[in-house]
Amino acid sequence: MKRLAIFDFDGTLFDSVWDVVICFNRTLEIHGFPTLTHEEYLDRLGGNIDEIVSLVLKDKNTAENMELVKTTYAKMYSDSPKDNTKPFAKTHEVLNALQEKGIYLAINSNRTNDSIRMYVDEFFNDIDFKAIEGHNPPYPSKPSPYGVERIMDQLEVTKEETIYIGDSITDIRTSQNAEIDCILVSWGYGRKEAFESDYPIETVDDVCDLLKII
Repeated sequence: MKRLAIFDFDGTLFDSVWDVVICFNRTLEIHGFPTLTHEEYLDRLGGNIDEIVSLVLKDKNTAENMELVKTTYAKMYSDSPKDNTKPFAKTHEVLNALQEKGIYLAINSNRTNDSIRMYVDEFFNDIDFKAIEGHNPPYPSKPSPYGVERIMDQLEVTKEETIYIGDSITDIRTSQNAEIDCILVSWGYGRKEAFESDYPIETVDDVCDLLKII
């Protein structure tokens, strides 16, 4: 039986990509770099901010350019209204149902802890996430199992009692590295590589299906 459900954030709990695209493209325009399409961004998401910026800049990803873009993007994203970032439909209801069944809930993401908590406090303030592990340099980001293992240790839960829910190949690899079961969701930003993986125990198209599996 599963006692702990660890959720990815972007593309699993929250539909957040449009605000990322807007702020990244404004940043690139400011510094004279080519902008990207929505689809091109989807091909570059999943890693930590350094990895994403490097992929966004392509062959212009010098250390100087990366630092310039990272700094401008971070301020622009922080100052932006982020009106397009919202939980996926029925997510709150499912989290509440899992919570009522006594399942521990946690989040593991390559987004920063402060950013995750800001959205959780706004949209899920009645959901008791037992642990939130975002990217916290110099500690490794996903697909390292570092965050997942910290969550399991903190809650004293075994690998067999834990399941990871995510939308991307990064989430699948995180689960593999942590040696825990994984559910892949289809409503996020996952690409072909994720859906061709045979590691997830299930791929779900409706968030309510998580209740049947977990």
